Amino acid sequence: MHIKQLFDLTGKVAIVTGGGRGLGQQIAEGFAESGAHVVVCSRKLEACQEVSEELKKLGVESLALKCDVAKPEDVRNVVEKTIEKFGRIDILVNNSGASWGAPAEEMPLEAWQKVMNVNVTGTFLMSQAVGRVMIEQKAGKIINIASVAGLKGSNPKYMNAIGYNASKGAVVTFTKDLAVKWGQHGIYVNAIAPGFFPTKMSKGLLDQGGQAILEGTPLRKFGSDTDIKGVAVFLASPASDFVTGDIVVVDGGAHAM
Repeated sequence: MHIKQLFDLTGKVAIVTGGGRGLGQQIAEGFAESGAHVVVCSRKLEACQEVSEELKKLGVESLALKCDVAKPEDVRNVVEKTIEKFGRIDILVNNSGASWGAPAEEMPLEAWQKVMNVNVTGTFLMSQAVGRVMIEQKAGKIINIASVAGLKGSNPKYMNAIGYNASKGAVVTFTKDLAVKWGQHGIYVNAIAPGFFPTKMSKGLLDQGGQAILEGTPLRKFGSDTDIKGVAVFLASPASDFVTGDIVVVDGGAHAM
């Protein structure tokens, strides 16, 4: 197979949760640029509609759907609407995320539960619903968005969000275990662990501790608006057909220090 074919997603159908902004938007654009039809969904429908219209300009089809990934009925609706439109689901990106900053001893229970519901339960619900389709197809690629925060502890001077760290650690283990469970069905399950990217969610953190983060990053820069989509396309395409249960770290080398 020619190298261009290895990264070709022409005709594939992808769902990207949290696809209306940030890393989800970047991944959705990468898929569309590689030829995939993309369903973008999040709690904010208007943002998804804007992204969806831009994706269509790339010559692919796209749907924008409202979805709270922690609600089973929303998840079912996304899967049903995708099947109704495209007849299959080849790729799922679990990107929707939430965070809450507070010292561990002061973290409100409702804040902890909100983060866990979106980051962990939402990843499970979407994977379960889409996985049923993929098991019938005997093929599929699931990409979970974890975080370097799920691989180690974080300095509380600039990142004090134990719920977020714990949830992303759960996503890492979920990824590995699901890869073992579903490999027999031809389903690949991998994760991307991004470092620090300037997004709406990370703005406050980078404003407070950006300099310290850069000093701990060998490349001395934050992630750009193109640094995730290539990795996502790799994990969604035939180029990664012998890769599953892996966590790809994209953090400018910070994890090496």
